[in-house]
Amino acid sequence: MPIYAVDKPLNFTSHDVVARARKLLKTRKIGHTGTLDPLATGVLVLCVEDSTKLVQFMESDSKDYLAFIAVGAATLTLDAEGPITETSPAELPETDKIQEVLNTFLGPQQQIPPQFSAIQVGGVRAYDIARQGGTLELPARNITLFELTLLGTTTTRDMEQLRFQPSDAGWGLADTGQTFTFPEQLGDFPVLVVRCSVSSGSYIRALARDVGLALGTSAHLAGLVRTRAGKYHLQDCVTLDELPEATGYSEVTALDLPVLDVDAELARRLRSGQKIRHDQEGRFVILHEGALVAVAEVTEGVLRVLRVWH
Repeated sequence: MPIYAVDKPLNFTSHDVVARARKLLKTRKIGHTGTLDPLATGVLVLCVEDSTKLVQFMESDSKDYLAFIAVGAATLTLDAEGPITETSPAELPETDKIQEVLNTFLGPQQQIPPQFSAIQVGGVRAYDIARQGGTLELPARNITLFELTLLGTTTTRDMEQLRFQPSDAGWGLADTGQTFTFPEQLGDFPVLVVRCSVSSGSYIRALARDVGLALGTSAHLAGLVRTRAGKYHLQDCVTLDELPEATGYSEVTALDLPVLDVDAELARRLRSGQKIRHDQEGRFVILHEGALVAVAEVTEGVLRVLRVWH
């Protein structure tokens, strides 16, 4: 079955979306390629039936977001779920200064994840401890921030009035276009509207926290819209209700990897797990007559199958 890009609704967990999709598509075998917090909306990629084999390769895809960073208040969850734990002066510097601060975060770096996250330490999830009032010492994660562009400023009161349109550069502010729905806000605060492109594993809530600190104040994530996950863009998403009639995307085109076309005999050998000599190093999608045979990797001149489709 195909791959679907769904616009995740506000206040749905990623698990909620998968559970609903199982009923709508009448199958139990569905996985997603990257969790979205309940207070975020946007692209959630669903792999169905045999395409679930691709999840392990797609989880590391880079992602784009529109982040709405509220300045002047920190929260326990680092987002609008709250509660507020600290307030501080919220007068924004000039936009050039804000962009300079954002630029300091670009590139490879280490990020300390939020306490309210699903990360496990010693078999215990951080959010379970956080809900009991405790904290875990979470190790910093290696991430890369590719783009942080300040699109403009607004307030938590006016966020839902903003309109956005996609372009070659990514989603940006526009006079006409799409509006977004945000969680109930914790107060009236200035908001930075930031277009982000980040590696897998990046927490935008943690970025909001760190940007606030770099500006000499406190901050939290007032809203988040994922506009791209790997090859799949927000403008190409369907709603949950549209899933049963949606065409979806071919699993053949899901991975941004070079393609090797093989004949029937070589396809049979690969499907049986045989190792094949190949002189080009790297990871490949293997096709036979347009159908997926395997995802394979060549190391030291040997093509080894990672996942196979029969």
